[in-house]
Amino acid sequence: MDTSQLNWLSDFLDHLNNERQLSPHTRNSYQRDLKQLQHYCNKQKIDQWQQLDSATIRHYVAWRHRNGLGGSSLQRELSAIRAFFNYLIRENQLQSNAAQGISAPKTGRKLPKTLDVDEISQLLDGPAIDPEDPLQLRDFTMIELMYSCGLRLAELVTLDVSGLDLNSAMVRVLGKGNKTREVPVGRKAVAALNDWLKIRPTLANTEETALFVGKQGKRLTPRAVQKRIKEQGLKQGLMANVHPHRLRHSFASHLLESSGDLRAVQELLGHADISTTQIYTHLDFQHLAEVYDKTHPKAKKKPLP
Repeated sequence: MDTSQLNWLSDFLDHLNNERQLSPHTRNSYQRDLKQLQHYCNKQKIDQWQQLDSATIRHYVAWRHRNGLGGSSLQRELSAIRAFFNYLIRENQLQSNAAQGISAPKTGRKLPKTLDVDEISQLLDGPAIDPEDPLQLRDFTMIELMYSCGLRLAELVTLDVSGLDLNSAMVRVLGKGNKTREVPVGRKAVAALNDWLKIRPTLANTEETALFVGKQGKRLTPRAVQKRIKEQGLKQGLMANVHPHRLRHSFASHLLESSGDLRAVQELLGHADISTTQIYTHLDFQHLAEVYDKTHPKAKKKPLP
């Protein structure tokens, strides 16, 4: 593909960063997906984006699927391609969007794994932590806050002390697309945060604004949070792999089980589209079906005569 066409791809990535203000993680995801399309164009001797029509995009989807890419990943790639083509239309480089209306092959939807209520209790109410150990207290507080509020990993690490309003039991979260939302904080998480804030100055650098910091006094990285939460799960004897997104899934599933209010769960999670939240209705139904199969007299298998 010639240089002028590759420049349009670079301009689109700048547009995502500067105009749409997407996170670096999301921008990198778009870049990886569009690199696959560029690779396909090179194999097919396609020199310009204008040469891509709907038949070519369908062929591309089939090619990626044959090479082992699943339906959800293909859908994500198609979304990136549509966004890129819409940008080219805006810049008068294309007349229409060749990827519009093309869908990926459907695959079985993989339900997110959660911790059940007993496992959450084991994680948070297990052996007592040493209140004099700032790192133990920090890790415990992070887990309490993530489960109490259903936070994403990126939302946790970007939290500043100024985002807390413990008098009102609320936290201000910076979510996807730089959208801010206010989330209520549970009683136990408020207590843990108060304890952590008392001991935080012994670790944090003077000018550091981050709520959670590491040994060097700086904001924790996402990788460090993942590692510490996994270690805490092992320490509390859980067989399940404990990671930040599993805590978020558990929050959503447990809240939906007890309230049945899908819209409220959507708002608390910060989902732009309620269809994203609806996966938790499947989790809830799965839980109810398991309870039915185990307990209802008519569901129990009768022994053979």
